[in-house]
Amino acid sequence: MKALMFGWEFPPHILGGLGTASYGLTKGMSLQPDMEIIFVIPKPWGDEDQSFLKIIGANSAPVVWRDVPWETAKSRLEKFMNPEEYYWMRDHIYADFNYMHTNDMGCLEFSGRYPNNILEETNNYSIVAGIIARTYDFDIIHAHDWLTYPAGLHAKSATGKPLVIHVHATEFDRSRGKPNPIVYGIEKDGMDNCDYILCVSDLTRKTVIENYHQHPDKVVTVHNAVSPLDPEIEAIENLAGIPEKIVTFLGRITMQKGPEFFVEAATQVLKKTDNIRFVMAGSGDMMNQMIRMVADRGIADKFHFTGFLRGKQVYEMLKSSDVYVMPSVSEPFGISPLEAMQCSVPSIISYQSGCAEILNHVIKTDYWDVDAMADAMYSICTYPGMAEFLKVEGKKEVDEIKWEYAGLKVRDIYNRLVH
Repeated sequence: MKALMFGWEFPPHILGGLGTASYGLTKGMSLQPDMEIIFVIPKPWGDEDQSFLKIIGANSAPVVWRDVPWETAKSRLEKFMNPEEYYWMRDHIYADFNYMHTNDMGCLEFSGRYPNNILEETNNYSIVAGIIARTYDFDIIHAHDWLTYPAGLHAKSATGKPLVIHVHATEFDRSRGKPNPIVYGIEKDGMDNCDYILCVSDLTRKTVIENYHQHPDKVVTVHNAVSPLDPEIEAIENLAGIPEKIVTFLGRITMQKGPEFFVEAATQVLKKTDNIRFVMAGSGDMMNQMIRMVADRGIADKFHFTGFLRGKQVYEMLKSSDVYVMPSVSEPFGISPLEAMQCSVPSIISYQSGCAEILNHVIKTDYWDVDAMADAMYSICTYPGMAEFLKVEGKKEVDEIKWEYAGLKVRDIYNRLVH
């Protein structure tokens, strides 16, 4: 089985959970002896692990030739594009090469990030997808998250191969129920015209069925998992052995993640004890607001902001923590609690997260219930028996949540569509 996958990020260059999930799923699927994966991203950096898949950069696929008459370029592109695409290329690209930022090789340029012109890059990515799809041999197309749905649809149109889209989050999650109509339209178009929809949780599946009006038979849940922990990673040296307990929020500091509820709960805990420090690890558009909020609550001497952490730094921070908290308002899944449990860190998560469907040895509260969240933080830091139980049983539980098993579920979908 050969899969052509479209993604937007891949470790070690990640800005959120999408890259982590893409890596884990593809590595888990690579354990299937006959599975081959071509993974397309806008801009590889050259240090990605390609031991179990082939990575292709959209920025390396030529779409135009400089200083070549249109008819000559058209003949070269003929094997890759249909007539409609020829004339779109003529009218929108060939007339002005700078329109889509092509380089000297005639390839479109991509930032490799989430730029302000994200919709333009998404459109460009979909154009390149048609060329890539005609270039490689594969059985099925798999598109990860809304940024790649147009690319998946273009590849499907160009080849007739079945398309699976993977919903890692929806615009309803990112916007607290007030979706951007453009993004919503891209998501719905992908869902309407694909062959199967994979969701990372039952919570997300429900959103897809109810808010995007998809038939339940077309939508299936495949819960995320967690990659094995590097045994050589240690806690941050200057934090090891300090007398205070450390309670950590780790993730994007955005309204979806509920950082303000973490600050409010921390404020309540510090009214009972001064033996706890709080860490907000990450970055996002609410960071300055959270810094001001911490100052307004008078807890700045017990609160720390680390900025964005990646790779090994994430696990070093988790290993330095006594409690991990994820107070997300709407979390399609949430891999970070699983990573914390791998590090034997007791975890508190919101009921409004997809991982709450599969985790039992964690404390669950509503994101808005600051009192319950504060009580859970205080209890884990104060009662050693409770902390030890969550450490041991949580680690046992998460060690059985493997990407290999998620990969087998995805493969079953592939087999149904291809055979």
